[in-house]
Amino acid sequence: MDITNRFIAEKLNLMGQLLEIRGENVFKIRAFYRAADVIDRMGSPVEGLDETALSSISGIGKAIAAKIREIVETGTFEELEEVRSGIPEPLIELLSLEGVGPKTVSTLWKKLNIQSIDDLEREARNHRIRALKGFGEKKEEGFLKAIAIHREQSTGRMTRAEADRVVGRVTPALHPGTFAVAGSYRRGKSSVGDIDIVLSESASSVNPDLRRVADEIIDVGEKKTSLKVLGRRVDVRFSRPGQFGSMLLYLTGSKSFNIKLREIAIGKGYKLNEYGIEDRSRGGLREFAIEEELFSFLGMDYIVPELREDWGEVERAVAHTLPELVTGREIRGDLHVHSSWTDGKLSLPELAQAGDEKGYEYLLCSDHSATLGISHGLDEKSLKRQAHEVELVNRASSCQIIHGIEVDIMADGSLGLESRALAELDLVIASVHSGFTQDRDVMTRRLISAIENENVDIIGHPTGRIMGRRQPVAIDMDRVIDRARETGTALECNASPHRLDLDDLHIREACLKGVRIAIGTDAHDPSEFGNIGYGLLICRRGWAGPGDVLNTLHRNELLEWAS
Repeated sequence: MDITNRFIAEKLNLMGQLLEIRGENVFKIRAFYRAADVIDRMGSPVEGLDETALSSISGIGKAIAAKIREIVETGTFEELEEVRSGIPEPLIELLSLEGVGPKTVSTLWKKLNIQSIDDLEREARNHRIRALKGFGEKKEEGFLKAIAIHREQSTGRMTRAEADRVVGRVTPALHPGTFAVAGSYRRGKSSVGDIDIVLSESASSVNPDLRRVADEIIDVGEKKTSLKVLGRRVDVRFSRPGQFGSMLLYLTGSKSFNIKLREIAIGKGYKLNEYGIEDRSRGGLREFAIEEELFSFLGMDYIVPELREDWGEVERAVAHTLPELVTGREIRGDLHVHSSWTDGKLSLPELAQAGDEKGYEYLLCSDHSATLGISHGLDEKSLKRQAHEVELVNRASSCQIIHGIEVDIMADGSLGLESRALAELDLVIASVHSGFTQDRDVMTRRLISAIENENVDIIGHPTGRIMGRRQPVAIDMDRVIDRARETGTALECNASPHRLDLDDLHIREACLKGVRIAIGTDAHDPSEFGNIGYGLLICRRGWAGPGDVLNTLHRNELLEWAS
């Protein structure tokens, strides 16, 4: 197999961590960490280098060079396995918890004999961690949050981007027009479990092609074939063309939605199942090739997949009062992108070109403020220079760059730039990037303080969550939404598949109270501009209409709203 630089770096870093857990020589520990960092940052692969060439690289000595060659040849090295054998394997898993490093693991092991995540959870819930010097109640609470995140990751749910990759691997094996992806994927949820696909072709005609794209075949049948693709489970359900709509509807809706729909059918004397609708008095099965026909048969308006959660949409469909949802056709621009002035990869002219290619009217260039710790974060002077370049770029581009900033909300609620600098900008996003462990009331007042700042137009990724890595901050979202309504401040739906923050429920609450939503990709790389679709899905799940989303405004309307 190919041994990548990242793989080598991970092995060297693990060695440093294990030595630190054991309390070994600090210089030896640092040597492994330094070598891991050097290898990970190298632009060219080191797999083919011999020991002499490796040891000539600054930060890599002869001893570690020999170990790198061992990794290339065997996938590991002898000393690592020796050290590892002396440490309980479940103890090493503690390193996978957010905020838990080798020193912490060492203390927990030696002071409380904690040897696993289960041990840590038990001791934290029994409030024994806080008795250790240097730990305390907040540290204890942090462990429980980290464990919850770890368990969430272990459920096997995918981000939207991961699910897209799985779907993209499977669907080329299927004929266009014969299938649809169902389940939580089709409903647009922010995370996805197994992939469900409904197919109108026969199993015998498709199974050979599925074998070619599968990592593993779990089960093969005439009604369902299950396989592993990119390590994820995919269930393909085979349907007759005449029953395709019934099965797609059945496999798309949430459990509660399906129950509610069956109750509607029962009230009309029918029995609804995945094959169609049975007449309970006269018998016989009515089949539906498309979903629209089934909804119509039940006297309901068609409910789009994103709404099928039993959040009131069934009643609205019966009453013919379903909301008008925002669509991609109405999106005129992206309200959160970064340029090479800070940590983005595209220059301002390249950003404008990317916007042109997307057919956008505008992009909000919202680079980081200097307070965030970004090496090239913008201060008042650099913002003035950037404003001049924005003006020049806009003269030559149909997609206009809106000049903004993503300013840091400090721990006390103040902003990372002076008011006079913010006042010169077209739009200001204010975001929390640190201090995520503040208690609920402090964090809520911190966001509200930013909302009340007259220069702030949008609160970026309000809950700070990063799916699978960091849980949402403790915050009273009702208070935040209420104050945003009073000040006319928008809340962001950050469209990064790792964030999708705000989530659908909070978006719905915000829209009901008249708070505008700004969809921003937070793009640092050109490949991330396409993430706007993820944000659109979440907004639709939150029942957002065109008037609820800032991105539907023309540029002049947007600037007038912000003024």
